[in-house]
Amino acid sequence: MRCRRRTLRLEAVLLSLALVGPAIGTPLTQTDTPAQTPSPVPVPAAGPEASAPADCLGEIARVAQVQGVPAAIAARLTDLPVDPEVVAATQNQAEFVKPIWAYLDANLTEARIAAGRAKLAEWAPTLAAIEARYGVDRHILVAFWGVESTYGSVLDDPGIVRPVLRSLATLACTPTPRAPYWRGELVAALQILAQDRPPAEPLTGSWAGAMGHTQFMPTVYQAYAVDFDGDGRRDIWTSVPDALASTANYLTAMGWRPGERWGSEARLNPGFDYALADETTERSFAAWRALGATPVQAPADDGAGAVLIVPAGARGPAFLLQPNFRMILRYNTALSYALTVAHLADRLRGAPAFERDWPRGDAMLSADALKGLQARLAELGFAPGAADGKPGPRTRAALRAFQAARGLVPDGYADPALVERIKAGP
Repeated sequence: MRCRRRTLRLEAVLLSLALVGPAIGTPLTQTDTPAQTPSPVPVPAAGPEASAPADCLGEIARVAQVQGVPAAIAARLTDLPVDPEVVAATQNQAEFVKPIWAYLDANLTEARIAAGRAKLAEWAPTLAAIEARYGVDRHILVAFWGVESTYGSVLDDPGIVRPVLRSLATLACTPTPRAPYWRGELVAALQILAQDRPPAEPLTGSWAGAMGHTQFMPTVYQAYAVDFDGDGRRDIWTSVPDALASTANYLTAMGWRPGERWGSEARLNPGFDYALADETTERSFAAWRALGATPVQAPADDGAGAVLIVPAGARGPAFLLQPNFRMILRYNTALSYALTVAHLADRLRGAPAFERDWPRGDAMLSADALKGLQARLAELGFAPGAADGKPGPRTRAALRAFQAARGLVPDGYADPALVERIKAGP
């Protein structure tokens, strides 16, 4: 029974509690998580002399001109006011402040499923052409579209969309560790205005600057947006073909595997050894079956590899994840988001809801509470890594080790009873 250990960057995979680095999508339908692929334009961090917003924006405008932005376009940064709603939104991202089941429930509604099936029919020829060119399944593309902008229905809502330059200027000139990233995105937005003739004037997007039907950050637009409808513009704001093909182009560039699923929910046999759900060990589906984990949706190849995760422990559903799931996570690093896109795609093709329900009575740990739990685990000799309030793989490994040492089910899930037991000590 051969297996391989593979790091799946699962600091971005399990449990939607951790605020890890962002990816592409910033869903306009809930709250947003900004993009960071590819690497942003290098812009120097603001020093003390750039602490005032006007000085900060002036420096960004100068950098933009060095990178080819005409002075008249760079001047649009002058006197841009701070958007207080953008600052507030950074602390209220639904993927990270809601329990995973609440996020799934909010996005996987019967109305959204029905609307998605209608879009599949409406855009069938276009989706077939995109599939033929890029090898990305149409159901996945429409699922991204549904989660990111409710199939474009919110793009004209002034209560949701906002000017991209103002949003990015607010983020770029707010003193945080991520300010250099936002400065790079702001320069990229100016370059788009100068070079790409976008139809939206001013550029519009989410609070984090993500744009169009499938919510591309400016640097991602520059690298991966395509003109699929042949009108000479890469228009992800008003052209559905351009937006969906751009998403397919991005996924293909990231390593999407044509003909493979994202994975499947898994049925676990009674007495299953939850220590096997360690997030890093890849086994074939045949090997997982032999160990008592059976995929609900049969894979195309039983020899294909998958890792097992139990994001809500033994009382919640389990999932066998294939490499394409990592491609969804490249779009947005929250597990709640990635499972929503994956499951919406399955529902659009006619699959039923997950078989096993979530432990809906459990409350989420706040970041501060998790920091305290991590510190306590370290005191007890179960090293969880840094006490940073983010439940990454090392924290879950420490939880499994504590559980195993106490004769508990080693599922790595910090439910309320386990939290109290850890606080109580040896």
